[in-house]
Amino acid sequence: MTDGRNGGGPRDEPVAFGRRREDRAGRVVRVAAVGDFHCGEKDGGLYRDQFAKVNDQADVLLLAGDLTRRGTPAEIDVVLRELQDVRIPILAVLGNHDHESGQPEKVNEALRTRGVHLLDEAPFELNEHVGFAGVKGFMGGFGRYTLTAFGEGETKAFVNTTLEEVQKLEYSLRRLSTPIRVVLLHYAPIMETVMGEPEQIFPFLGNDRLLEPIDRFNAAVVFHGHAHHGTFSGKTPAGVPVFNVSMVRVREDTGAELFYVHEIPIPADSPGAESEPEPGVETPETAAR
Repeated sequence: MTDGRNGGGPRDEPVAFGRRREDRAGRVVRVAAVGDFHCGEKDGGLYRDQFAKVNDQADVLLLAGDLTRRGTPAEIDVVLRELQDVRIPILAVLGNHDHESGQPEKVNEALRTRGVHLLDEAPFELNEHVGFAGVKGFMGGFGRYTLTAFGEGETKAFVNTTLEEVQKLEYSLRRLSTPIRVVLLHYAPIMETVMGEPEQIFPFLGNDRLLEPIDRFNAAVVFHGHAHHGTFSGKTPAGVPVFNVSMVRVREDTGAELFYVHEIPIPADSPGAESEPEPGVETPETAAR
């Protein structure tokens, strides 16, 4: 297992970071999350000051995809400058906008260089209590209206893309050794958090096939983006809270400037709950500041 200094690490092992600011009195881990801020080439400086505030408000920052408008190298360079003052671990999945230019690997490589951990490649253990799994997810719809793999080859390929994302999420959750598991997606796993969008586009906002591993592994909380005009919060059938952290929803529904902060309590009987926390592991970029 690596310490994640490059934001990478072997694909068959979760990356572990020492805890940064777990509240020793309240026994909580604070998770900041936002997606869909869509940086363009002329947006330099638009979010930098707001992102810098996350250091004092959270232990980890989750980016739920659509970091850019079209996924170009120039746009991801702007994103990295906006994130340059963030000192806590940053975990991310890409969104559909980040794939638009057909250069997702260039986007990923730039994020890796900054020390951003890509959950699509490996899960991440913040400490002995809390771990994170994530994938982009995909489309297909919800409930009785979910698209099935019947008919044309193109339809089967579409559904298979969703099924592959579900399998990747299941595998990532399975690899976590922590008792508390957090899930990060771009596409919605439940219809409840896309309510408010036009009903005609529901099938393109997410797919509830993602629910099976989320509920089976008893995730503590799920964050996603993509549905800008959806609903801020909902729950899975098993009662797992789900938050739509698209920037528009965060600002309009929580009043926050940019990101939503969610507190995860650490149960007193959680393994290692009474032990002293390990010191945080710095990335090369943050260690130099």
